[in-house]
Amino acid sequence: MDEKAILIGCQTQYENDQTFESTMNELEALAETVDAEILETFTQKREKIHSAYYVGTGKVEEIKHYIQEHDVEVAIINNELTPSQSRNLTNTLEIKIIDRTQLILDIFAMRARTKEGKLQVELAQLEYMLPRLHGKGVELSRLGGGIGTRGPGETKLETDRRHIRNRITDIKESLKQVVKHRAQYRENRKKRSAFQISIVGYTNAGKSTLFNRLTKEASLEEDKLFATLDPLTRRITLPSGFHALISDTVGFIQKLPTTLIAAFRSTLEEVTEADFILHVVDCSDENAIEHEKTVKEILTELNADHLPVLTVYNKMDLLNQEFIPYSQPSIQINAKNNEDLIRLTHKIEEVLKQNWEHYDVFIPADEGKLIHRLKHESIVVSQEFAEDQDAYRISGYLDKDMPLYHQLTK
Repeated sequence: MDEKAILIGCQTQYENDQTFESTMNELEALAETVDAEILETFTQKREKIHSAYYVGTGKVEEIKHYIQEHDVEVAIINNELTPSQSRNLTNTLEIKIIDRTQLILDIFAMRARTKEGKLQVELAQLEYMLPRLHGKGVELSRLGGGIGTRGPGETKLETDRRHIRNRITDIKESLKQVVKHRAQYRENRKKRSAFQISIVGYTNAGKSTLFNRLTKEASLEEDKLFATLDPLTRRITLPSGFHALISDTVGFIQKLPTTLIAAFRSTLEEVTEADFILHVVDCSDENAIEHEKTVKEILTELNADHLPVLTVYNKMDLLNQEFIPYSQPSIQINAKNNEDLIRLTHKIEEVLKQNWEHYDVFIPADEGKLIHRLKHESIVVSQEFAEDQDAYRISGYLDKDMPLYHQLTK
């Protein structure tokens, strides 16, 4: 049964109207993802967030009257609350208080499928919970089920700090082993000269749809926020015959909790270790440009903003007016249209050629292995046999960071 919920947001002097409205719309979408029934939205403009109650005391009284008249069960806040703000609001409003971070963590707990993903969710939840344990015994014991109680919340809310710290240590040790295995995998991938493309973008922009169509795989496609969490990697072949690995990653979001950026290194590492990024943007969303900026900011935080990027403006079929791209290079597509996908693969190669080194070499006819590598590890644009030299003249483009480039330029 859906929980009756209200949304509460505070707009400070540092947020313009469009940005604030965008985060509130996003909060509503997040709440709908956990099947909350949104009854009302309360917003307030303040110079800064109220230190004790998040919004002003007058607004708190207004909200309290509404709660009493409409049997509201949960209030969802558009920012991360301090422990004292959460405690004060709970005591005053006498309902469950969920802040933005808790809500996102709750969704992550729903979505995690692998052992690693579940460990990372638990780690993020415990680290969020630890400073908020003080004085919460009675309040936590009556939370029951519903939004914000998935994952470790159901079994560990009343455990003491020492137990939680021990559990955090255990999880971090387990994740260290996962990170070690991933590092070995990536090292082997580099040795095999595997070129890595990462699909990034705002959550619900169509990343998984694009990934599935390009790789002809059937992973989860769902029109909800954070529909896919665990990273997926598959091989694709571009029109020239060039082989690459492509990874789908967790969707980005405004005000993504820093604990989640830290905890979800597994999926985000696919971005930092990438050689090329496909940035998918839902251009039919009225906040598309804000979303695009958010992803760029997070890429900068991840030290991945130096990588070559192709911006893919998706869902063009939902637009009824001309769309002006915010970034270049870019391409406008519908990820479910096969002709658009073909155009996209050619565009990827076009952008790669602009970032790679051109080569023009003669390879002896008996060097079959090297010729084969060139066809799959570079973008070959021409190949002809020179009888007078008993060799193939091959020209194309090659990533200078790949081992094959150093072999050709010795």
